[in-house]
Amino acid sequence: MSFERDEILSTVWEGVAERQSRRSDARDGSLALTILCHPDIRRVGERAVLRELSAGHAVALSRLQPELAQPGENLGRPLADRRMSRTPVWIAPLPHAAGTGAVHLDARECPTPIFADGVQVQGVHTLSKEALALGVVLELSSRSVLLLHRIQASLHRPGDLLGLVGHSDAVASVRQRILQVADLDFPVLIRGETGTGKELAASAIHAASRRRSGPLVSLNMGAVPASLAASELFGAVKGSFTGALRDQPGYFQRAHGGSLFLDEVGETPVEVQPLLLRVLESGEIQRVGASTPVHVDVRLIAATDSNLESAVEQGRFRGPLLHRLAGYEILLPPLRERRDDFGRLLFHFLRAELRALHEEEKLLLQNETEEPWLGASVVARLARHPWPGNLRQLRNVARELVVGSRGFPKAQIGPQIERLLREVTEVAPPPSLPVTPAIDPVRPDTPPPITPAIKYRSPSEVSTEELMAALRANRWEIKPTAAQLGIARPSLYLMMEKLPGLRKAGDLGRAEILEAQSACSGNLEAMVDHLEVSKPALLQRMKRLGLA
Repeated sequence: MSFERDEILSTVWEGVAERQSRRSDARDGSLALTILCHPDIRRVGERAVLRELSAGHAVALSRLQPELAQPGENLGRPLADRRMSRTPVWIAPLPHAAGTGAVHLDARECPTPIFADGVQVQGVHTLSKEALALGVVLELSSRSVLLLHRIQASLHRPGDLLGLVGHSDAVASVRQRILQVADLDFPVLIRGETGTGKELAASAIHAASRRRSGPLVSLNMGAVPASLAASELFGAVKGSFTGALRDQPGYFQRAHGGSLFLDEVGETPVEVQPLLLRVLESGEIQRVGASTPVHVDVRLIAATDSNLESAVEQGRFRGPLLHRLAGYEILLPPLRERRDDFGRLLFHFLRAELRALHEEEKLLLQNETEEPWLGASVVARLARHPWPGNLRQLRNVARELVVGSRGFPKAQIGPQIERLLREVTEVAPPPSLPVTPAIDPVRPDTPPPITPAIKYRSPSEVSTEELMAALRANRWEIKPTAAQLGIARPSLYLMMEKLPGLRKAGDLGRAEILEAQSACSGNLEAMVDHLEVSKPALLQRMKRLGLA
């Protein structure tokens, strides 16, 4: 009787746990495996959604399972790498802990070496919800790299990729936002960190709009001297200033009937901003030296990596112009928030660079025993880098790999990339919690029990006060600050983004830097403390503004 009662209660609990798990997955997304690296590079980007985990069942990862397919394709196939064992690593949800979002990796029976975020899996590892939200990089057999991550299936719809590489949730959301506004004539403000591909997004908006047959003209406001900004934007008539030997059309006139993309719009001189606002409100420009306005038909797309709201508070950007520009915003994700796109992007850039040298065949294997041109361990380490320079930095690394490997049969890791790879391993703590319980091997119907795990410091344990104190103590340098706090640099970047009032060097304007330079008598170290940004970032910003 007692046995029957226990069995009934167990069945009831499993049903409750499964329903709770399904609700959690609907909110947080399902777990999926995405190929970042494979001996056959045509398979990079293939994905398997692990729906069995939502039902409380374990999933096998081996040479023969699961089946993976490119997004939008129905027929999948296993990894099929002969270096991998048929005996699987088991991925299992934590039992009786529905909603925690954590999973176990059980590699006790699998002879294939497996690393999770650079840590070898021996026995049973627990991957936390936070680690899975970022994406856990799994290296298998030294030839394949997969990402275990969450995905929101509702964001992914078949259709035009709009020239944007990737199938991550973040990029799917960007495509959705672009299609919602492309056929309208509203101004669009594209926000995102440096190197996230704002010009590509602007091109996608123009290409999907009714103005696609018209011109798309681009101007970087950060590269235009303040004295020439008005004439560059709106044009000038002959004799209006020294050197104006003939009528000069501005960028608005050149973009007539199409779209104008203003990059780094936050660098627009304050005195020019009212003129820009007038164009947005009336559709008329006033050329320098002209007495009558000229009507233009232009759709404006602006972009910035600056905090324009902060610039408004400091008087460096006009509030009405910000409100007019920000009627519709598109936020581009940093590369660290779209890890499942990393393999697609890396090999996209590698193919492009090799194609330029007529060496694209280097990426294709002649037989199954041949070693790939680029090793899986290098890809795995690169995938874990925080990439502060985003797509631009990744493209430069791909170029460095290709050019530095000319004349060699395999990719050569030069000093610059070696330094970047060292940054990945210097600070990052183990992302998973190793445990070696004395339990039976994991099976789909018997996931491993919860075992007390070793505690590592979580970013949530770091208070705002401690974070600010560590940043100040380390002169706003990321690497030593992360080391002092005991957290990974990607986590530190995310915490800093959410910190109210904290600015990046890219948010600093010319006037503020000059004021600090005067107040500190040109002492760069004193300026770092005054402006509360790191020295390298400040030097880079000053160089960009022509103040270095």
